[in-house]
Amino acid sequence: MSEAINSPDVRHDFLLLFDVMDGNPNGDPDAGNLPRVDPETMQGLVTDVCLKRKVRDYVAAQHGEEAGYDIYVKHHGILYDEQEKAYRACKIDDEGSDDQADQARAWMCQNFYDIRAFGAVMSTTKFNCGQVRGPMQFTFGRSIDPVVPQDLSITRVAVTRTGEDKETEMGRKAVIPYGLYRAHGFFNPYLADDTGFSGNDLEVFWEALQRMWDLDRSAARGLMACRGLYVFSHSSPLGDAPAHKLFHLVGVSKCEGVTAPRAISDYEVTVDEDGLEAYGGKVTLTTLEA
Repeated sequence: MSEAINSPDVRHDFLLLFDVMDGNPNGDPDAGNLPRVDPETMQGLVTDVCLKRKVRDYVAAQHGEEAGYDIYVKHHGILYDEQEKAYRACKIDDEGSDDQADQARAWMCQNFYDIRAFGAVMSTTKFNCGQVRGPMQFTFGRSIDPVVPQDLSITRVAVTRTGEDKETEMGRKAVIPYGLYRAHGFFNPYLADDTGFSGNDLEVFWEALQRMWDLDRSAARGLMACRGLYVFSHSSPLGDAPAHKLFHLVGVSKCEGVTAPRAISDYEVTVDEDGLEAYGGKVTLTTLEA
C-alpha cells in the first residue's frame, strides 16, 4: 500500500466495486424487505448506512480491543449510555456548559472510531456531546446493470405450535441472481483534523472495505465480495481535480456477448491512464483488491 493513500493531510476520493450472487445485499423495509431498486431503471441500490454498518462491525471485531477503536453505534447499543461515559470520564456535571460539552465531544472523538470517521449528532440528550461532521462519507451503491429481484417461496419441515393441522410452514426469501455494485466515497482532511482521524485510522478503513464482507455472511445475503477499491489521492488538502471527473476514469462494462451477467468475469473494468496523467502527477491512483 502506497504512503500517499494513508495520509490524513490530503484529499482522497475512492470508488468501491462489490457484488452479490443469489442474495439480498440491502433489503427495503418499505417493500417487504425486497432488495432495494431504482424503480425507473431497476438498478439495485445499497444505502450508505448499510456500508457504514459493515465498516463498524469489522472495526469492532478486528480492532475493538484497542484504545480509541470503540464503536459508538453498536448493535443493540444505547447512545445515551455512551454519551454518559464521556461525562463521567471528564468529570462533568449532568448539565454541563458549552465548554464542557466541547470537552465531552473531544473525548468521544478520541475513543470512538466511527465518530472520528463518520461523525455523529450527540446533542439530543442531557449528556450533550455536541455534533461532529465526519471526514469520511459514502454515496449509495448502485448496480452497473438492472437487477431482477425474486421473491422465492421456502418451506420449513417443523411447525411453530402444537395442535396445528399441517406438517410444514411456508416462508419467503428475496434475492437477486447477480449484481455488481459501484459506490463512491470521499475523505476530507479538514474535517479529519477536527475529529483527530489519523493515518492509522485511514489504513484501518481501507482494510475494512476490502475484508468486511467476510464478517457479514448470512444465508439472506448470498455471496458478497469486494471486487475492487480504487483510491485517488491528491497532493493537497483541497484536491487537484473534481471527484466526478476522476471517477469517470474508471469504466465498468459488460463483456462482449454477455446479456445476463452472473459473475464478475462477465464484466470488464478499465482505467484511463492517459486521463489520469493529464493532472500532472498531482493525483495518484492506488488499486486495491480483496
